[in-house]
Amino acid sequence: MAFFAKAKIFAAAASMMLAAATAAQAAQCGNTGAGFEAWKAEFAQEARANGVGSKGLAALASATYAKRTIAADRAVHKAFGGSVEAFMKRRGASTIISKGRSLKKSNAALFDKIERTYGVSPGVLLAIWGMETGFGSFLGKQNTVSAIVTLAYDCRRPEFFYPHAVAALKLVDRGALSASSVGAMHGEIGHTQFLPGNVLKYGVGNKNLRDKGTALASTANFLRGHGWQAGASSEANMGAIAGWNSASVYQQAIARIATSIDGE
Repeated sequence: MAFFAKAKIFAAAASMMLAAATAAQAAQCGNTGAGFEAWKAEFAQEARANGVGSKGLAALASATYAKRTIAADRAVHKAFGGSVEAFMKRRGASTIISKGRSLKKSNAALFDKIERTYGVSPGVLLAIWGMETGFGSFLGKQNTVSAIVTLAYDCRRPEFFYPHAVAALKLVDRGALSASSVGAMHGEIGHTQFLPGNVLKYGVGNKNLRDKGTALASTANFLRGHGWQAGASSEANMGAIAGWNSASVYQQAIARIATSIDGE
């Protein structure tokens, strides 16, 4: 799915990073790969000033301009068109519900622990997990650092992706990512597709979101951080779901799928 969502990011940290770098970004963003290497050189200095270490900087140095990411970004709005019913059909909602119910039973201990810790019911976690990666069946093949750094350089939304690019390099420093890690087209990571900045803020444990349990607990932590009310229905928690994805059809689909899974 996508960055389209995780738009309510760590505002305070992002604004601090951007304050130091806005002028450089404005001067150097580009809509082709022509200026990418020059931009990386300036970004490396800014990243170092924001606490990125040697491993992160080495990953930045090896990053390449991600043409496939740019192509996907230009077409992202098409994924959320039409009615919620049409969206659910396209995304295989009936299959997600069926498999989600089965996984809820076979992973009952994990979901019970998550709900006790974060107050988030299994249905919404299974709905997001199924919607994002088909329950981990496809975590993506795009180089994560290259994708997120390319989007920070691109002139379309550099202010949104810049702090995520810094965060990705910090995750490399911490060992949660590497220069060769792969994920979704916009740099999303793991079973439920977190953007790097959200991994730093809401990721739990070792922040390795390619681990199922870590990803689901981190997703619950994200939802709690966006106002999820324990014991309330998914429909009553639409504000928290909106924090995950800003597309109305996505929010409604997740709530409906979650209700079907929880209410079996």
